[in-house]
Amino acid sequence: MPHSVPGRRGKPRFDDEESRFEKRNRHRLRLPAEDEILAGHGLADGERWSTWDQSTPTERGPRPHPAWLITELAATDTELGIIKTGKEADVFLLRRGVPETSRACLLAAKRYRSAEHRLFHRDSEYLEGRRVRESRDSRAMANRTAAGRQMIALQWANSEFAALCQFHRAGVPVPYPVQVLGTELLLEFVGDPDGTAAPRLAETGLRGGGLIDLWQQLVAAMTVLARLGLAHGDLSAYNLLVHRGRLVMIDVPQVVDVIVNPRGGEFLDRDAANVGKWFTARGLTGLPAGVPDPAALPAFLRAEARLR
Repeated sequence: MPHSVPGRRGKPRFDDEESRFEKRNRHRLRLPAEDEILAGHGLADGERWSTWDQSTPTERGPRPHPAWLITELAATDTELGIIKTGKEADVFLLRRGVPETSRACLLAAKRYRSAEHRLFHRDSEYLEGRRVRESRDSRAMANRTAAGRQMIALQWANSEFAALCQFHRAGVPVPYPVQVLGTELLLEFVGDPDGTAAPRLAETGLRGGGLIDLWQQLVAAMTVLARLGLAHGDLSAYNLLVHRGRLVMIDVPQVVDVIVNPRGGEFLDRDAANVGKWFTARGLTGLPAGVPDPAALPAFLRAEARLR
């Protein structure tokens, strides 16, 4: 169901993640010039000091930190616009730079909704097999109180950060997880230096033989996850990005442990079926020997995960 979010002038508008993103992504965000950002004294509207020093070592991405990442405490974060509006979170483009220098990087800031929003319409099925130590916290989350919804938002932000760190270490193609702080997750921006975000797979228009390499990349990534006993949990052509021929997996807060979750095998099958259906509908042909086709992918992944 679409949900209401504030519009430009404070009036509510209704948004749907999949239908709106394609429209939004036609508009390229204009990156301000360096002198515009540094003009004047102090922090301008849309700026803040870098939050890097506010996160603990466990709230920062895997070491070694990439060379492009700005970690100087004197850096500022400048908000440049919105990349994507979603059901549970919005993604913004940030420029983190050191004033009076040329050092800067682009980040994607994924911000989970605060307690006044209706959160995670399907979260109960993903939470099976997860535990919260405090029984009162469990009750608050189950009853969807204001405090409970805030706990859910924090849990999902931290769950996504932990999953991205694990995926990154395992070699799964995901955005580098920079840091998590409360309900805000900072990620590597997947796109071009001018602020143009990489398109989703569903928006590429690729067909037939042009999909072979992407299919092989996807099978390889899903195989790594299956061997770890994991499934993305909500995989589709809408949460796979394509940047310069490279497939990048995004939106992983609902990652499922297929061994612990009693429905783990179903999630693995559903991920395989979702992407397989999309590739089949667009005429995927000519796969090399040894690469499972869409029809064979569910059984292949179950075998890799050692599920019957």
